[in-house]
Amino acid sequence: MTSSNLTRGAATWALLSLAVGSFGIGMTEFVVMGLLPNIAEDLTPALWASSPEDAIAQAGWLISLYALGVVVGAPTIAGSVAKYPRHRVMIGLALALTVFNALTFLAPTFEMVAASRFLAGLPHGAYFGIGALVAADVLGPGMRAKGVAFVLTGLTVANVVGVPLGTYLGQQVGWRAAFMVVAAIFAAATILIAIFVPEHPGDPGRTLRAELKVFGIRQVWLALGVGAIGFGGFFAVYSYVAPMVTEVAGSPEWVVPVVLVLMGLGMTVGNLVGGHLADVNLKRTLVGGLIGLAVVLVLLAVTAQWIWALGFFVFATGFVASVLSPTIQTRLMDVAADNQSIAAALNHSALNIGNSLGAFLGGLVIAAGWGFVAPAWVGVALALGGLALALTSLAFERRRVSVPA
Repeated sequence: MTSSNLTRGAATWALLSLAVGSFGIGMTEFVVMGLLPNIAEDLTPALWASSPEDAIAQAGWLISLYALGVVVGAPTIAGSVAKYPRHRVMIGLALALTVFNALTFLAPTFEMVAASRFLAGLPHGAYFGIGALVAADVLGPGMRAKGVAFVLTGLTVANVVGVPLGTYLGQQVGWRAAFMVVAAIFAAATILIAIFVPEHPGDPGRTLRAELKVFGIRQVWLALGVGAIGFGGFFAVYSYVAPMVTEVAGSPEWVVPVVLVLMGLGMTVGNLVGGHLADVNLKRTLVGGLIGLAVVLVLLAVTAQWIWALGFFVFATGFVASVLSPTIQTRLMDVAADNQSIAAALNHSALNIGNSLGAFLGGLVIAAGWGFVAPAWVGVALALGGLALALTSLAFERRRVSVPA
């Protein structure tokens, strides 16, 4: 059965199968952030004994390396496999995610864990980019956006349920247990995709060279910059939530998963609101969202010593950042002309450059001795940098429109 003649039940199972994989991706990407102290203590014991701050900052490299894998893998894999049947590509990507996350669980040293995190990031963007094309086609004309949204709910639910539970499990049993669960989720996704996702042809005429022509569009670069720099403000804070809770607010370790639930709830609500606002006025939502992110991060930085305030502004950070997520995605699709498939994957490259940049700069200021609140101020600077790029992009667009034909 092909994707064009599925029954309603078969379409639901196909989308659910893809959503299981996106749940696993959300969990593997973000569960590290709640377990940084545990990972640092286990993998860098000597450094932890002399300076926990330096050990946590070094463990933050694992976040950056995963993000770097996404950045490298999204355009190269999505562009290289565009001509192959998409349902088979999705099986291969889910299997690769299973293997690479199992390596994280098994790797004995920091260096090997670091390598496994880079490898685990490689299929991330292609999974979402190609999965979005399959999902859009499964429900047919008039319901394409609903299909994509269904798959992305896996990522959203991961931040509400998977990441907090994985963090709690990692704290109680050992951080590796969280990645054992992640590998099992991807194994289940591989089986489900093989069974329920219908045949879906690729585009035999597409080549990597043709797909990469998207990089010749100036507005694409500006949109990617907004995602990479502006969204980096969110990751600067998200990467170091655990030490903010325990070291700055002075709360016990069990509070970390609770705060992560608040972050996930903020992201869930923000994603829904952002999709609506972007449909109403994309440009205003983009500019307002970046200003809002900067303001919220300032308020978080100055009130982080109180756990109730930290929890509230972590929720607000997740909300505003997720208002931006569909907005930036839509903006990128708008300026990418006919390069829609690689644009969908490139959005994840941009956001994960932000992930890498935010985690790296946040770790840098912590290692410099500026304290665990310093990443929030880094986030403010990055949000304002993204705002500057957004305003530049819109100015170029207005200038082009105003020039007579």
